[in-house]
Amino acid sequence: MRIHHLNCGTDCPLGGALFDGRSRGPIGQLVCHCLLIETDTNGLVLVDTGFGLRDVAHPHRRPDPRIPLAWRAMLNIRLREEETAIRQIEALGYTARDVRHIVLTHLDFDHAGGLEDFPDATVHVMRREYDDATGPHRGVVARNRWRAPQWNEVDRWCRYGASGESWFGFDVVRDLDGLPPEILMVPLPGHTWGHAGVAIRQPGGRWLLHAGDAYFYRGEMRSARRHCTPGLRAYQRLMEVDATARMANQARLRALSVERRESVTIACAHDPVEWERCRDGNPL
Repeated sequence: MRIHHLNCGTDCPLGGALFDGRSRGPIGQLVCHCLLIETDTNGLVLVDTGFGLRDVAHPHRRPDPRIPLAWRAMLNIRLREEETAIRQIEALGYTARDVRHIVLTHLDFDHAGGLEDFPDATVHVMRREYDDATGPHRGVVARNRWRAPQWNEVDRWCRYGASGESWFGFDVVRDLDGLPPEILMVPLPGHTWGHAGVAIRQPGGRWLLHAGDAYFYRGEMRSARRHCTPGLRAYQRLMEVDATARMANQARLRALSVERRESVTIACAHDPVEWERCRDGNPL
C-alpha cells in the first residue's frame, strides 16, 4: 500500500498569517488535502476529492451553482485544473477508471467536487452525512455547504452507520464494502453530524488518520494546549453544527496525537504545513 498526498484545491483568504499562521503578506494559503491510496487488490482509493473539473469549468452556473459565490469570495478560492484529483492521478500514469473507491470525510463542496470525475468509483460516506446533504436544508450555511450538482450523477453509494468497535478509544466503521481492512472510517461529528475521519494502517503498522475538518490548524494537535489562528477559529465556528461535539472530538484527537505520537500520524484537510510535511514524508 502506497499513499500519495494531494492538494486538490487552494484557498488564498485575505488575512495572511491570521489564517495560515505563516504568510508574510496579506494573502494566506489553505489546501484541500486529499489522499490517493494504491492498494494491492482493490485498485486506487481516494480519500476526499477536493474540487473537480466541472467546478473549475463552471463553478457558478445557474440556477444551482456548484460553488457558492459568497464562499468563493470569502475564501478566495483559486480553481486550477492541474490541481484536480483526476489531473494529478493522470500525471501518475493512471486513469479515472483505476479509481475504484472514494471515501469521504463529508460532503462539503470543497471535499466532494471531484466525485463525478470518477464515474466508476463507489463512494463511501456516513449515512447521516448523506441524509443531511440530500435532505431539506435550513440556514445559510446548510444551504451553501452541500452542493447537489457535485454528486447528482453518482449512483454507487455505500452508506454507513456509526459502529461500537474501538480504534484507540474511538468508535469506527470497519469492513468497508470492497475495501481492505486497513482502511477504517472514524465518526467525528461536530463540523457536520455525519463527519468522519479516515484511518489507514500503513506497512509497518503505523496509522495515518485523515481527520477531515475535525480541526483546521496544526497548532490544535500534538500539544496539550490548543492554539488556532483567529481566521480559522472563526471559520470553524461558522461551519460547525454543534460546538460541544466538535470541541470534544477535537480534544480526543489532540490527546491521541500526544499519547500515540509514535504510532499515529494525524493530518487535517486544510493546513498547508501538515500537507507539505506529509507529502515530503516528514509528517509533524
